[in-house]
Amino acid sequence: MASTSGADLSDGDEVQEEELERFDDFTLASSWERFISEIEAICRQWMADGPKNLLEKGAVKLESKQDLYKVKSELKYAMKSYSVEYYFETNSGGKFTDWNCSLHDLQLCFGVKNFLIIAPQSASGVILDPPEASKLLSAAAIALTNCSSLWPAFVPVHDPSRMAYIGIQNMGTVFTRRFESDRISSQVPVKLMHLEGLYELFVSKFAYSTPDFTMHLFNVHFTMKSTYRTAPYDDDDLQSSDAEIKEDSLNPEVDTRTRTQWDDDCPWSVWYSAEDPVKGFELVATWSEQIVQSSLEMAELENVSPHEAENWTMLPILFPNLDSTEGNRVGFGSQLRLMVDALDVSFSGQFMEDFVSVEKPGLDNIKSSMIVPPPTVLDRVLKELFHEGSSTPSFPKGEHKTSRAIKGAPPESLFAQFCLHCLWTGDCNIRVEKGWGPLSINQGSSSGDVNGACTLAICIEKKCELNEDFQDCIGSSDDPQDHIKVEDGVVGDNQTNRQIPREKLGGTRSSPLTPGGGLDHSENTESKSGMKPEKVVSVDPKYADSNRRGSAGVAGSMMLLKSYQSLHAPFTQDAPPMTEDMHEERLQAVEALGDEFNFSAQMEKEILSSDMSAFKAANPNAVFEDFIRWHSPGDWEHDETEESGASGNPTADGLMNDWPPRGRLSQRMSDRGNLWRKIWNDAPGLAAYEQKPLLDPNREGEKILHYLETLRPHQLLEQMVCTAFRASADTLHQTNFGALKQMTTKMEQLYFTMVSALKPLQTSRVSSNSDSIEDLRRLCRIFEHVEKLLTLAASLHRKFIQSPRLSEAIFSDYYNFYLPNMGTGSENQREFNMKYQVTMNERHIVSNMFKPPTANQSWRKVLSMGNLLNGHEPIIREIIFSKRDGLRNHQYASPSSRAFQQDTETYRMYICGTSNDLRVALSVTSSD
Repeated sequence: MASTSGADLSDGDEVQEEELERFDDFTLASSWERFISEIEAICRQWMADGPKNLLEKGAVKLESKQDLYKVKSELKYAMKSYSVEYYFETNSGGKFTDWNCSLHDLQLCFGVKNFLIIAPQSASGVILDPPEASKLLSAAAIALTNCSSLWPAFVPVHDPSRMAYIGIQNMGTVFTRRFESDRISSQVPVKLMHLEGLYELFVSKFAYSTPDFTMHLFNVHFTMKSTYRTAPYDDDDLQSSDAEIKEDSLNPEVDTRTRTQWDDDCPWSVWYSAEDPVKGFELVATWSEQIVQSSLEMAELENVSPHEAENWTMLPILFPNLDSTEGNRVGFGSQLRLMVDALDVSFSGQFMEDFVSVEKPGLDNIKSSMIVPPPTVLDRVLKELFHEGSSTPSFPKGEHKTSRAIKGAPPESLFAQFCLHCLWTGDCNIRVEKGWGPLSINQGSSSGDVNGACTLAICIEKKCELNEDFQDCIGSSDDPQDHIKVEDGVVGDNQTNRQIPREKLGGTRSSPLTPGGGLDHSENTESKSGMKPEKVVSVDPKYADSNRRGSAGVAGSMMLLKSYQSLHAPFTQDAPPMTEDMHEERLQAVEALGDEFNFSAQMEKEILSSDMSAFKAANPNAVFEDFIRWHSPGDWEHDETEESGASGNPTADGLMNDWPPRGRLSQRMSDRGNLWRKIWNDAPGLAAYEQKPLLDPNREGEKILHYLETLRPHQLLEQMVCTAFRASADTLHQTNFGALKQMTTKMEQLYFTMVSALKPLQTSRVSSNSDSIEDLRRLCRIFEHVEKLLTLAASLHRKFIQSPRLSEAIFSDYYNFYLPNMGTGSENQREFNMKYQVTMNERHIVSNMFKPPTANQSWRKVLSMGNLLNGHEPIIREIIFSKRDGLRNHQYASPSSRAFQQDTETYRMYICGTSNDLRVALSVTSSD
């Protein structure tokens, strides 16, 4: 039993000893050793998790980096807090590229992938004490070696502005890489501004002696990247340009030169000048890796043109607040928002006078914000509205197909132009004197109903034409016999049959003349033999020609029924304007009465009477059937024998041989009591210039002005908002932005949104503070977003008109970048930094954007670096030198190891700098 119990005790001691072997006793360990153990534990945990688990545990993706994430842990040592950050890529494979734009700063400087940064948790984030930095780096190196990790570790040192680091990496063998970087922010030596001096700086790190680097040859791998930026707009250049203009204006023989804006040819430039959303470009020229053996070769490379670089990439520099929802950008969208606010306020007044009356205390806040423009602005707007002193401007055609679904005046109309002026003039009171005396137009009571305003514009135009015609006729009456009577709006000539030129009559309405649609101006054909005498009325042709007035020419081969004479098409008056509301009223009346034919004739009695009088004056021997054949061919039924004869002989002579035309009136024209025949019997034979005008501009104008004066303010603003939105959108629609499909789609969506949002205004279902007002405000925000995109599209199209691929690529990427936040009210904190490859065929287009520097820019900056592009030196030049050696013959190298069979990068130097600062990062592989 004793032996058995002794055996049990021995077994228990062995188990206790095994447990003691697994226990790490830190009772005698120093704080530094415990600090190393904590770093080691953190690194082991990250290594065990791997990239996928780290992402699940909340690894943070770095901004502007495609595939770089970061995890962070905190620890303490000697009463100080430190942070350990691990930067890793999810895609561990692939070849490392030196000039990858998504690289971290340390990856670019030292050519590493995954790495650690150990930094103090302080305001500066750097270690200013060199011994502390060395001790911290040693602790990280020991911890990484204990867990067999090949991650490099870095510690930030010196002043934060120097961007200095020291680092170390275990290569998995007896070799170790050490890292060090620093920066000179001022007083860079002249020698280090040139490639030759930088090459010698790198060679001095491994050459045993430096008597003369030009006499020794070293196989140094060299690659370079130069970044160029277009010159900013210079205010001094503007002042010098203005001075040149003033000097040239004193000399009449020298043409004055004016500075033009980038959007002078854009349709919105009539109303405002938009700031160019494309502020400039950055061009990155990359030279492929090559082997350089002496400093003389580096001196030659400094004179090489950027066009010889292997690769060009371009970065557009966009306006900083382009994607912001609230900004100080001025455009149609921002001004339309003010008009919508005016509509909301207009419901508080019953009459126009309420907004300026002192007896309305509730409207004090409105009156306090009113700004009256100076008289010069009012005079300018007045002249632009009525085109005084200049010819009528030509408005671009081609409105959007959905634009007509919005009940608003077209952009070229008086009302639309006035609404656009109201957007940019502010609270204004324009007094228009045009025939009727003062015509008051205010922003609060600006114009009126769309149909009334359009008719008012026509009345103004007609009154001006009548005044001009009267002055022309009075001024040309040199002969006392050529006296023209003007009475009751009728201009007549009692002495002669002189015809007023066609342009004085405003043209004729389209009438069915010849099959070809033209007029035959041949002379009258004399009577021919072989005609049936009973159907010929003996008329003297000379007598008929002497009494003919207002003829526009012979109407093809048509002949009169009762006399063998050609039918003449008369000049006729233009029909009075018919607005959409008038047309709808007539349709409702036709539906109510049922007799569409007689009702239409009754409503158009004056027009029919005018046409019949003009036809009688042009054809003194015509009958009612002749007028129907000319005016309404569908109501003249031809005989079958005549149709067969006409088809057998289609020539003009054949038709004339078949005179008189055989046929009859239609059933509705031959009925007893036909209104058309009654009007024909009562119509006198008067040419168009002898008749009373169909449109009385005085009467119609007074009616419209009375309607405008009695219109409610909100009804007025409803029409203004609809027309202003439509006119603004149609103006932007004329912009040429190339074949950008996203922009075309966005404009179509804008029109459909406008139709939906403005529909309540067309039915007068809007009230103050209603949902419709909020919908209009949202529409204004959408309009602003589309306007910003359109401005960008137009700018890119003008700059890359010879390279549409680049403009389409830039706009497409920015559209996808901007669209997620569009209209959401949130601002995008990210920066658009997409870069685009430039092909060999596109290089001359991009290089032309870098215009040679002006005289002011040249003398202010001394060129210190080479590789100039059209006189511009690079804003940043980055260089990587490297030296590769084989380690197979090294004393510590294993002959069978594959790691030593390939060349290893023993020295690497990254240099980034300009003429004002220089940053150098060096990595050295050694067996120390």
